[in-house]
Amino acid sequence: MHILVTADTLGGVWTYTRELVTGLLRRGERVTLVSFGDIPSAAQTRWMEDLQNFDYRPTAFKLEWMLDSEADMIASAQYLQAVIQESKPDLLHFSQYYYGALDCDLPRVVVAHSDVVSWWTSVQKKQPPETKWLRWYREVVTRALNAATAVVAPSRWMLEQMELNYGKLRSGSAIYNGRTPGLFNPHMTKEKNIVTVGRLWDRGKNVALLLRQELSAPVHIIGSDRHPELQSHAFAAEAIRPNVHLDPEQEERQLVQILGRAGIYAATSQYEPFGLAPLEAALSRCALVASDIPPFRELWDGVALFFRDNDAGSLSEAIEQLVRDPALRRGHANLAYRHAQEHFSAERMIENYMSLYRALVPAQALSA
Repeated sequence: MHILVTADTLGGVWTYTRELVTGLLRRGERVTLVSFGDIPSAAQTRWMEDLQNFDYRPTAFKLEWMLDSEADMIASAQYLQAVIQESKPDLLHFSQYYYGALDCDLPRVVVAHSDVVSWWTSVQKKQPPETKWLRWYREVVTRALNAATAVVAPSRWMLEQMELNYGKLRSGSAIYNGRTPGLFNPHMTKEKNIVTVGRLWDRGKNVALLLRQELSAPVHIIGSDRHPELQSHAFAAEAIRPNVHLDPEQEERQLVQILGRAGIYAATSQYEPFGLAPLEAALSRCALVASDIPPFRELWDGVALFFRDNDAGSLSEAIEQLVRDPALRRGHANLAYRHAQEHFSAERMIENYMSLYRALVPAQALSA
């Protein structure tokens, strides 16, 4: 089977795409990958070295959630149509909504990683204001979901959000994201510290919550603090406490070492349809402290120590419990590690996608 996959290079979708593409290739499938958002760095594409039956087409077209992206979306769709005509895939797997409505007769899977409306309602606790751009965005997403052969979300909560905000889906399912456990090291000596990873400029990640109360252990906040469009610094006005360290984005090898040594991972998000960083922390045997939001309850109930959403005092109390009690910290770390291995492996994710593909692609293509 030949699958054409789209991705963006600005966040967790790129990590998800790596796991998807390499998993499909290991099963003997052929993959054409087209990326948008920005041309990736050499570090971002290192995983592609020596891959067989793989064709990569990087572009820098804007993404649909960016303001003033309409012209780029039209141009990128035309480019994608040309790639499809040239490469002749059997199935289309889109990580952007816009392309779900492309004019072609191939089965297309649209993956709802996140969306503007559910982000806004989760962070602002109200519906977004109606603007010309938002009307365009709603129309784009609704049209794509209606045209898709199948819609996939990384959690049941996210699937519910798509139906709530854009209408009943013709065919929707939840396939949990996955990571390869062997990429992480759960056997390192742990330090009594707190780590979180995420876009510092994204209020949905809510990492600034860690700045609002004094904590008795060092805190490391890792991620870009520059908005891809506004180029503004996230914490320009925040008071940085002495034991808080703001670290830039890390390459995977560095992040594996940081998570491997971290005792506690703080999943502070107000909005997180899945959350790859908490999963990576769990596979590194970190104890998880998580915001009590529906997707984290769905994924980590009985495993993480939860705190009230967007409540710095509640977060501090949960963290201090783990800092003071090494046995409790080890217990939660082991729970998270076993749960992640059992439920959120890349192997399990790929098998679920392959089952979906087999149901959508004609039998003659599967045997080609």
